[in-house]
Order: sequence, then C-alpha cells, then structure tokens
Amino acid sequence: MTAARASQARALPPRERMVRSAAQLIRRKGVSGTGMWMGDVAARRIERCLSELKSRTPSALLASIVDTWRRDLTNEQFSAGCPLVAAAADTAATSEQLRQVLRRAFDGWLEPLSESLVDLGVPLERSGNLAVVIIAALEGAIILARIRVDLTPFDALVGELGPLLDAIAVPPPQGTADAVIKWP
Repeated sequence: MTAARASQARALPPRERMVRSAAQLIRRKGVSGTGMWMGDVAARRIERCLSELKSRTPSALLASIVDTWRRDLTNEQFSAGCPLVAAAADTAATSEQLRQVLRRAFDGWLEPLSESLVDLGVPLERSGNLAVVIIAALEGAIILARIRVDLTPFDALVGELGPLLDAIAVPPPQGTADAVIKWP
C-alpha cells in the first residue's frame, strides 16, 4: 500500500475501516476462515486478560474483559460492537454455513474463557455454562452500551455478575495464592 493510500485509509471513520478490513480478510481467507479468525482474536484477548490479572479471581477476569470492551467502544465512539453478533443478527437464520462458522468462532471464545475460569477456581462442571452466561451478558451489555452511548451496562455486568462468579470459585489451598491451580 502506498503512503497516500495508507493515509487515506486512516482518514476513514472507524466503522468504514473495520468494514474494509473485514472485506479484505474475507477475500483472503473466505467466510469460514474469517469466522475462525474472530474466535482466535477473542481467545487471545481472554489469554491476555488472564495473564495480566493482579487478583486471580473470576471477577477480576470479568472486569478485565469488560475493560477491553469499554476501551473499544470509547475509542470507536460507540460505533462498532462485536462483529460476531453483527454477523449472527444478519445471517444466522438464512445460511447454515455462516451459522456454523459463527458457532465455531463463538466456541473459539467460549473454550478459553471456560478454561480460564477453571484456572481461577471455578469447578469444571460449571465453567462451560458460566462462560456462556458471561459472553451472553457481555454481548447484551455491548449492545445496550451502544444504544445508550454510555458505559453503565458494563458497570452493572461487573457489579452483579462478578461477585456471583467469585462465590462459585473454590479458593486455592493455603500458601498457593500466586499459583495457577489446574482442576481435574
């Protein structure tokens, strides 16, 4: 890309840049590859949030994930939400192929979140369902924040769901506060 084209691309509104980037990605990797790519992005976000935690609790992980969305929405002036939800709203009922791509992408987000919850003391048998609840609540908060052009839905999510997650978690054994506990 020439310097002039790069400068022109940066001058575009955030939504237009995102649409163009998505179009280029689809052109290179196809719809299926793009869906898997979005799941990978979400998985890396979970891993980064987990690795940066100061307090190794499920509520701290939730707050960290939510903070990344707060920054995204603020930086994009509430113009862009989750591309997976946008695609699901537009295509899930009309294309089985796209629905499967979206499912795999969401699974690519759910699995590392579920594993992270287990690492933070959530019992394995509950971690999958709680990962679903977290993502469903987060997606709802993103939509509400965009509609309201305000971040308070994120405050409600962290304030109400965080303590519930912590109450479910099993504390680590004495003397292992900084260790990552792997549950069966």
